[in-house]
Amino acid sequence: MANIKCTNIRKSYGGVTVIQDLNLDIPDHEFVVFLGPSGCGKSTMLRMIAGLEEISGGKVEIGERDVTHLPPGERGVAMVFQSYALYPHMSVYDNIAFGLRRQKVAEAEIAARVTQVSGLLGLEQFLDRKPRNLSGGQQQRVAMARAMIKTPKLFLFDEPLSNLDAKLREKLRTEIRRMHLDLKTTTIFVTHDQLEAMTIADRIVLMRAGAIEQQGTPSEIFDRPATRFVADFIGSPAMNFRDCTVRADGGSIELTSGSIRLRVPASDFAPLADGATVEIGLRPSKMDLAAAGDENAISGTVVLVENMGSEGQVVVDVDGREMSFVTKAFRSLSGGSPVRFAIGPDSIHLFSKETGRTLRRPA
Repeated sequence: MANIKCTNIRKSYGGVTVIQDLNLDIPDHEFVVFLGPSGCGKSTMLRMIAGLEEISGGKVEIGERDVTHLPPGERGVAMVFQSYALYPHMSVYDNIAFGLRRQKVAEAEIAARVTQVSGLLGLEQFLDRKPRNLSGGQQQRVAMARAMIKTPKLFLFDEPLSNLDAKLREKLRTEIRRMHLDLKTTTIFVTHDQLEAMTIADRIVLMRAGAIEQQGTPSEIFDRPATRFVADFIGSPAMNFRDCTVRADGGSIELTSGSIRLRVPASDFAPLADGATVEIGLRPSKMDLAAAGDENAISGTVVLVENMGSEGQVVVDVDGREMSFVTKAFRSLSGGSPVRFAIGPDSIHLFSKETGRTLRRPA
């Protein structure tokens, strides 16, 4: 059992506090991703859970055991770093077996476990090679195997894929996810890449300035962002934002911004006063070319069409400002042509200008 509980965690460097009173519960077997921009505290949190950073205040528990002041070797965790940290003079086999030899495990058991873990990660044919004779992806798999072989309660990954090219990142994301499902260990993965987070996480913990901005499943984070920051950070292409004026109209709300007129059900949002200014958020991936009769349609002029393969991003000038949407019918569009695009009312987000928090009611 390797549930994790962080209670009122605080981290300071001198007089500067970088994490303040952070609370987090991670159930056994869950795959959690710490996501956020550089400097938000995600790697610092991971290192405090691992015991590599001293905690300034609060408590960390792993499997109901207080490990706040225990050294890393007594916490039952294994960590994979951004740098591979392999021993260059050792073979792949010896790198993987190193931790078990330090624990004085019998050579026969070491051989059996190396065979098992190298088979899981496709390293059988590389066991006699030195790290310098491997590609970056292969070296990262050796680092993962070295962590896996100790059968820890908890796996920690600190941006392990950021040094790899896009194709290798995609392949190793799949392998890490499969490894998690096979071994059924609790896993924490740190990244600044939202695509990585969305594809591998059971739950995303999105951090900002040393605090948790929002946590939830990838679908919850994407479809129901709690703040403007979350809405802007998650999703590619980025969300479109406009200030708009509110007008109550019976059971619906009309939102006006220049030539844009959109209508949403009043029951979906917190009470809004007539004439109030709010910020509207529209995801490009939730928008497409307007059909006849679409109510929430926006008109503009095509500025640029970006071919993304099966679909395209269309950048449009609307009242002198750019917006974008995604469509499979992008080949019918070209720069300078007029265009109408639409979005469903259930995909329109409103945020408070004062607090930045969502105005949508909880589901």
